[in-house]
Amino acid sequence: MNKIICGVDVSKDWLDAHVWPEGAAERFTNDATGIAALWLFCRSHGAAHAVMEASGGYERLGFMLLWAHGMPCCVVNAKSVRRFAEAMGYLEKTDRIDAAVIAHYSAVKKTVPTPPPSAAQQRLAALVGRLCQVVGDATINKQRRSAARDAETCASIEAMLAFLKREQRRLEGEIASMLDDDPLWSRLERAFRSLKGVAGRTVLMAELPEIGLISNKAIAKLAGLAPIANDSGRRAGNRHVRGGRAGPRGILFIVAAIVAKFDPHLKAFAQRLQQAGKPKMLIRIALARKLLVILNAKARDARSEFANAT
Repeated sequence: MNKIICGVDVSKDWLDAHVWPEGAAERFTNDATGIAALWLFCRSHGAAHAVMEASGGYERLGFMLLWAHGMPCCVVNAKSVRRFAEAMGYLEKTDRIDAAVIAHYSAVKKTVPTPPPSAAQQRLAALVGRLCQVVGDATINKQRRSAARDAETCASIEAMLAFLKREQRRLEGEIASMLDDDPLWSRLERAFRSLKGVAGRTVLMAELPEIGLISNKAIAKLAGLAPIANDSGRRAGNRHVRGGRAGPRGILFIVAAIVAKFDPHLKAFAQRLQQAGKPKMLIRIALARKLLVILNAKARDARSEFANAT
């Protein structure tokens, strides 16, 4: 028996809902009042769960509040939904049609609800995200300082860099406190730092909370470090990486290069690839993937020890 699904197309101001397969449709405002009405709409039509596509963050409030009201919900990839629409012959595109397509996609894909992250997980992710922004701003201002010639401009840039440095230290302190206060996160961090070269507070738990919970192949794909098959008939195409989470992937690129200087196994692995004439980018990806697999195994052991201890 097919489950009843409510597809939700999200924009800044509106939530367009479509119930699959019966076809009921309605529009709601994208605020707390509208989301409460959407929940009643879903419940009145017997929807098993709601599905919405990622819309640049506009979907977050609806996702969290629907769960708070007791309506299971999940967020799907917007590009996948668009390609599904084209494959199914949906040439027209309106908010109402998109809601129907999302519901249809969910029914075919058999999506399952994804529980929202805890408040602590959300705060950790927000702090890490802000830290990355501050570090990026500092890098940009250092580049500007090197190009500046006017004394007043240089002084202004120096003042900005000093502020960014203070903000970076404050954020690092907040993140450190969160990790120290959480027994599991603290154990995971110690496991990661057992590898020489892994920087202090390499917070993969923020953007990759699944680490240690899923297989090596799955975690590599989640981080966008798994080669995607590209074969057809007798042709064996090059297997490129694509998709995945850019944040943890960028961290792993940097950390893997450092760890390879100290870890004999990673160092030997990189040397074998170099001697085989592999491109530099391929070596970077392979090193990052191998490091992630090692960290995933360490996280799995740490989680197991934590579970046994509690």
